[in-house]
Amino acid sequence: MKKKFLAMSFSLVLLMGLLSACGGDKAANNGTNGAAGEGGNADSSKPVTINMFTASPEYTDAFNAYIEEYKKVKPNVTINLEIMQADYNTVLKSRIAAGSTPDVFQTTAGGDIDTFAEYSADLTGEPLAAAMTDAVRSNMSSSDGRVLGLPIKGNLFTLIYNKDLLEQAGITQVPATTAELQDAITKLEAKGITPFANAYKEWWVWKHIFQHFVDAAAQDASMSAKDLVDGFIAGNTTFAEHPVLANNFFEFIDTTIKHGTDKPLERDSNAQVSDFASGKAAFMTGKGAWDEEAIKKINPDINLGIAGYPVSDKAEQATIITGADQALRINKDSKVVKETVEFFNWLYTSDYGKNWFSGVAKVIPPIKDAPLPDLDMPKQMDEILQVQPSGDLAINYSLDTFHQKFGELMQAYIGGNQSKEKTIDEIQKAWIQLGSAE
Repeated sequence: MKKKFLAMSFSLVLLMGLLSACGGDKAANNGTNGAAGEGGNADSSKPVTINMFTASPEYTDAFNAYIEEYKKVKPNVTINLEIMQADYNTVLKSRIAAGSTPDVFQTTAGGDIDTFAEYSADLTGEPLAAAMTDAVRSNMSSSDGRVLGLPIKGNLFTLIYNKDLLEQAGITQVPATTAELQDAITKLEAKGITPFANAYKEWWVWKHIFQHFVDAAAQDASMSAKDLVDGFIAGNTTFAEHPVLANNFFEFIDTTIKHGTDKPLERDSNAQVSDFASGKAAFMTGKGAWDEEAIKKINPDINLGIAGYPVSDKAEQATIITGADQALRINKDSKVVKETVEFFNWLYTSDYGKNWFSGVAKVIPPIKDAPLPDLDMPKQMDEILQVQPSGDLAINYSLDTFHQKFGELMQAYIGGNQSKEKTIDEIQKAWIQLGSAE
């Protein structure tokens, strides 16, 4: 199966190079069910180097911490960590095309599990797969049910708010409907408080907001979010059939622009965090639990709250979303595939590993029987999920090739370069062209 990213990104020459490299550099073990177990543990006497390529600079210190710890367990194993954010996807695809796929690399989860399936070790029978929570394991699984990815972390997608600013405005209940949101905006502005801090310079924040409206549209259509997204990818449905997408989503974005911080297309993630943490706005859009530490570095005393997005007039549709959207992949043709699997089995099942997520990385653990980090957002998430279900991680049902185009189209819309109708039409076309790995 030829993958869209190759068809779009590389010439025929590079593609032939990829096919040649894949054919001539197969590891003896073509999957790794029992990779560290079929012949016992990997040899602990010979020097081993594992090359790890990721796109998560925010976890550099945390990754280095478990690399250092593993050196105590396996002194013969050296793990070279390379982290790149800008142009990561382009560089990764170039390396794959050149036949130099890293031993460990990072992709998004969901649909991209299938996109990179032919380069990924099958981890279905490994202890690390059994350690994952059911929801996360699903996010790491291919369409044929194989576990082909490792979750970097569990995640939380939510509307973040400053409890003290809402209290100053006399807002006693976080808005859960569109009408309640408008009332909250009026009260905030009456006190001279800007309602929204946005980061619309970033293409990826758009998908985080949009998925909340996709979940609501699916619920209104009495189907799963996956089935709805599949319908858009197949061209079997349109925005016109889903008012929450055609109307409510765009009205929400328009509202955040009208009642948000200045120059929205110039505000990146760091600027948004700074705006919110310094009290310049009451709500923060398009983000999640990963920003808490950055916010508290600026303002340790901020009183954070989380809530679902007010997507409609139905309060029950204002839900937070949890799951795993980023995956590490083990190159199935790596010369050190057994040692790499053994390393991650250790991370996901050892006492150190179980505590690494919450204690070192300070993220929501994607594995069972691991403590939550001592942070406000994960604790509130746990409380909320006791009384209401999580929304579906709908971004996992489309590829990031689509999501990036989606973000660019929305940037053009709020920049005044194209109409709402044209934007919707282009989004629907992009879903068909870019949404699926097949």
